[in-house]
Amino acid sequence: MLDVIEAKTPDHFDEVRRLCWEYRDFLMTLDEKSVRVAKTYYPEDVYTKLMDQIEVEHATPSGGVRLALKNGQAVGCGMFRTIEPGVAEIKRVFVSDAARGTGAGFAIMTSLIDQCRKQDFDVIRMDTGKPLEAAIRLYLSMGFNPRDAYFEVPEIAKDTLVFFEMPLRKGMVKKPQNS
Repeated sequence: MLDVIEAKTPDHFDEVRRLCWEYRDFLMTLDEKSVRVAKTYYPEDVYTKLMDQIEVEHATPSGGVRLALKNGQAVGCGMFRTIEPGVAEIKRVFVSDAARGTGAGFAIMTSLIDQCRKQDFDVIRMDTGKPLEAAIRLYLSMGFNPRDAYFEVPEIAKDTLVFFEMPLRKGMVKKPQNS
């Protein structure tokens, strides 16, 4: 059984932090350039501070955090925050090895998108790394469109990151064909 819940309790946020560190560790297993990019964006000291502030950085009503549970065990997470009026940014969507291929990524993304709609955002933006091909396929299948960078990108990351945007309108998110 797979459920996606809003992270609310200290225990939920501890699980989100654990998954975010697992995500960072996963990024460090990619190709050499992707590892350099991850170290640029997520040096350990900066990432530690970010994890310490995750409840504040992504607090409602300007953000939100989701936790995917498979048979009661935390197996994935994702979050969003406001980056400018009407614009949400989805960050750190991650599914552990134990839940890959179960639809957990789709479920997390659907929950985040639905919450952004409920909170009256006009658009969602996000980025990911080119090596994360399954994530790219998921985002495209859900209606995200490729776009130019929406923040200043260091030279090292210019050909490594992929940027997306989804205008929010009424209607359902379409389910990916391979879920």
